[in-house]
Amino acid sequence: MDLAPQSIEALFLPATIRERAQKIYARSLSGKTHFNIHEEKLPQTAEFVLDVIKRNYPDLNVPYHSRWRHFEVGNQYQLKAYQQEISAADSVTKAKIGLDLIIPSVLVDAGAGNTWVYRSKNSETIGRSEGLALASLDMFLSGALSGSAAGNSLQTTAEGLQSISLETFCQHFQVSESNPMNGVEGRLNLLHNLSTTLTQKEKFFPNHRPGDLVDYLLTTHPDGITAENVLSAIIESLGDIWPGRLSVGEKNLGDTWTYAQFHNETFELIPFHKLSQWISYSVIETLEMSGISVSGVEKLTGLAEYRNGGLMLDSGLISLRDNQHVDQQWSPSSELIIEWRALTVVLLDKLSLLITEKLNKTPEEFPLAKVLEGGTWAAGRELAKKRSPDMAPPINIKSDGTVF
Repeated sequence: MDLAPQSIEALFLPATIRERAQKIYARSLSGKTHFNIHEEKLPQTAEFVLDVIKRNYPDLNVPYHSRWRHFEVGNQYQLKAYQQEISAADSVTKAKIGLDLIIPSVLVDAGAGNTWVYRSKNSETIGRSEGLALASLDMFLSGALSGSAAGNSLQTTAEGLQSISLETFCQHFQVSESNPMNGVEGRLNLLHNLSTTLTQKEKFFPNHRPGDLVDYLLTTHPDGITAENVLSAIIESLGDIWPGRLSVGEKNLGDTWTYAQFHNETFELIPFHKLSQWISYSVIETLEMSGISVSGVEKLTGLAEYRNGGLMLDSGLISLRDNQHVDQQWSPSSELIIEWRALTVVLLDKLSLLITEKLNKTPEEFPLAKVLEGGTWAAGRELAKKRSPDMAPPINIKSDGTVF
């Protein structure tokens, strides 16, 4: 694929994600995709999401949509144990430990399937994202990711990640024939790929720890860190962990897909960077929790995944032109899934604008990261439960554990 360097870099910008998504949105309005758009339902969908926000956060003190939310379940035994462990650390050390926890935890979070659950001795039996979060937090607290680091088990190292075998992973996540998880090998590969990256990208990880990104961001941006600085650092430092998809030269394009309907056009490639942006939201919150400020959070996009995408379908904002497609299984590279994700990005922006207007807030005061949390993700899950007891996505996605 012949792309100018500036074109490659543009594929990692939130502005490009929005621009390409808008082009697919325009095609849908013209009846040229797998979906119809019903914009007349935007006001009522925004009202529904706003109602969910007010139910979940009556004081409107909404946190970001980040991995930290998934630790806040049950009696929060694991989260309290973690907070106790780091209580005496200084702000930079807390942030480093936080990234050592958060980055591997996000990488194992793609949809676990409808049957897998995690049974914790100190919390309720729980599945999906919260179950994956508790399992990863327990694994971190056990020292399983620290390798042979003497006297410091509360960290993640390249050595520790590489030592996680398929058997060990299944033990920590309680995967078995009676408790199957989608994409186990994909998740484990991401952890191993992270290990390789930590050893090869010494510019970012001189100590071979994810937490080294804290020092990188502070020294590279001494006048203040922005959300786009965080996303750029995440994509540049972690880009090589994603499994073999599109690449230009030696540069892995990550969550970027070829859209055949735009063949031979300059915008043929459609980026989303869902996990990279979710890592970024999670990193930003980790920094802010530790007293390190980050500006411009509103610049990042919504997350193009099946809960937000499910909200669009289950609310009637979009509909499939051919209902028989519901019964088929679709890969992330398929036109239908690319279109679904693009429409989700655009409609999240439209809903966010309506919601902030109703709250008399600016996007800076109530960024998309809060609308997602309050919010569209929770609303998508609520509608999914009404549609199906197992809360399955409205479209059957073939997940390898690295996209959704």
